[in-house]
Amino acid sequence: MAWHGVRVGSPRRLLSMALYTTHAADSGIATVAPLALIAAELARVERRILELVCSREQALEQISSELIGAGGKRVRPALSLLVFRAAGGRDPSDTIEVGAALELIHSATLLHDDILDSGQTRRGRPSPLARHGLAFTLVAGDFLFSRAFGVAGRFDEVVVGWATEACIHLCEGEMLQQRFRRNPLVTPDDYREIAARKTASLFGQAARIGCHFAGAPPETVEAMRRLGHELGIAFQIVDDLLDVIGPSEIIGKPVGSDLREGSPALPIVLGLRSLPEVASAFENPSPGPEIVGRALAALRASSVLVEVRACAAEHIGEARRQLDVLPPSRFRSALADLIEELLSRTE
Repeated sequence: MAWHGVRVGSPRRLLSMALYTTHAADSGIATVAPLALIAAELARVERRILELVCSREQALEQISSELIGAGGKRVRPALSLLVFRAAGGRDPSDTIEVGAALELIHSATLLHDDILDSGQTRRGRPSPLARHGLAFTLVAGDFLFSRAFGVAGRFDEVVVGWATEACIHLCEGEMLQQRFRRNPLVTPDDYREIAARKTASLFGQAARIGCHFAGAPPETVEAMRRLGHELGIAFQIVDDLLDVIGPSEIIGKPVGSDLREGSPALPIVLGLRSLPEVASAFENPSPGPEIVGRALAALRASSVLVEVRACAAEHIGEARRQLDVLPPSRFRSALADLIEELLSRTE
């Protein structure tokens, strides 16, 4: 897929926190227009998650509840539910269960990511690592993984296999990312592989499982996996872009975190080719605020961010094309809106 030399206009206004202000009754979660059709199901997902983080050990429940309660868009269960409905599914109970499990897997990876990155901020608050220390955060991540597979393991072996595959890819993606941390040899292809494993794998399985539960034919199930995969890569690209342009109130962490941590985010990978300020910050084992600030300024003044937006637009377009296998319905339209709005978080 050609990522270079592609130019697109400025994307329309990306999703801001202001869009997450309409709450479903009894849900405790926020919804946007594309999710209004499944607000009741998302409320059930949220309640199921809260049930699953209960523990006889107060520290495990506290860490898990703090992370879950700090927010998050619940994109993966929302994607799974919308695909389920768009593919003709009727009773969403199984999709709600697996949606909750996938969200717990995602939450577990956030805890482990904070350990690997020494992350002190998560969703605009002190991270569980900062509040509770390494040992408790590590065990809490293991606890959430275990809870997730306690749920997913009750379904057929195909679903269990897909969930397992996603977790294996997550682990492989994390190792690949660590290998290229502060490594100037990282390439766009390396980045694409990291994003595919770390982010897109869970998106792809969420969409695939929802379609499977709807009883859709194999070719439709595969198309929805591709939709989720492309959506996940674009979602990661936009997150990387927001780490450069901010603001921190939207992204829930200080701007420039990827540079400080030496994480091979796409703007950095592309900027390494032509911007010495980016290379200096990325390769520095402990870059100070001035070094990071110069690198961010260089990225913002360059054509790199246009290229990053073009990359996201390519993957958004590919995700949108997969919708053609679904019959017209309000749920397919909501999926199309979700693809656009979840990834339209910058101007």
